[in-house]
Amino acid sequence: MRVFRRGDEGAEVLDIQDRLMSLGLPVDEADRGAMRFGASTEAAIRDFQHGRRLPVDGVVGPDTWNQLVEAGFRLGDRALYLRSPMFRGDDVRELQRKLNALGFDAGKQDGLLGPRTAQATLEFQHNVGHDVDGIVGPHTVATLERMRPPPRGPSRAEVREREELRAMHGSLQGQVIAIAADIETFAVASALGRTLAAAGAKPALLRIEDEDPTPSDRARTANDLGAAVCVSVVPPSDPDATGPSCAFFGGATSHSPAGMLLARLILDELESEFHHKGRLRRLTGALLRETRMPAVQVEPSFPTPAGGTERGGDADPADRIALAIAAGIRRFFRGSESGPGEGPAPT
Repeated sequence: MRVFRRGDEGAEVLDIQDRLMSLGLPVDEADRGAMRFGASTEAAIRDFQHGRRLPVDGVVGPDTWNQLVEAGFRLGDRALYLRSPMFRGDDVRELQRKLNALGFDAGKQDGLLGPRTAQATLEFQHNVGHDVDGIVGPHTVATLERMRPPPRGPSRAEVREREELRAMHGSLQGQVIAIAADIETFAVASALGRTLAAAGAKPALLRIEDEDPTPSDRARTANDLGAAVCVSVVPPSDPDATGPSCAFFGGATSHSPAGMLLARLILDELESEFHHKGRLRRLTGALLRETRMPAVQVEPSFPTPAGGTERGGDADPADRIALAIAAGIRRFFRGSESGPGEGPAPT
């Protein structure tokens, strides 16, 4: 899709402005009257991105546009059921939240109605004596509302994921590791692939150097490969950052415990390698959201402290970053010495 930013004009900009205003985010009448992406439109987009845990850049790219559309759906607006392509929207996310809070494992609250959410719907309908058809229509929605699941109740999906983490004591050997990268970080991704292959893993680069698949395309490929984890290496979103950033799937009400642990372990290794404090973040971008395995987004920095380090010495920064990321992945598979949720709090 086309990317919209400050200075653009046209009917598409007016559509964006109308969607923002329907969500209670103000846009100046001067901007709307001219169908112009002005200062107030950019400010509203930034507020929206912040609330949705998207990178806050004031630009309407694929992730921001998709979530703008999805934010317009409320549970009960339409019948929901398993189909291809999947239903996406805040109505699906609310369905997942309610099912999880009631003890039915609908998977991570990502707003995508996939097989796990469909199965949880069937189990719910069976338990309450409804027709077990998997269709979330007015009757099923009314029953969900009547049962009043707690708004911040424990998620069955998160409980399951934490239990799986506690029981995990495996090896990197033979594990399929999906690796995504932008053109600017392709050298790091390639070095990571070589490092993981040398350790006995099965790395899979989700692009070749002259291709540029979308985040959704990369997530689909990682899912098709049956990858154990997915690591996306992207350029720093903050040009003034002096340390690395690691993100995992997480919104306002839920997150991936496995993704959080993987991100924390990789961040720990990057901080140790480069002696710069990093940042652990919750984000809802397409790659983190649409992968079925634990996924992280790594924004490395390239500081080169004098004297090098014990592991990297004067090695190429891309190799040093790759070694640190691989060390974090290795710790993830063998089980960390500290459980998920410990360590620095995500922002």
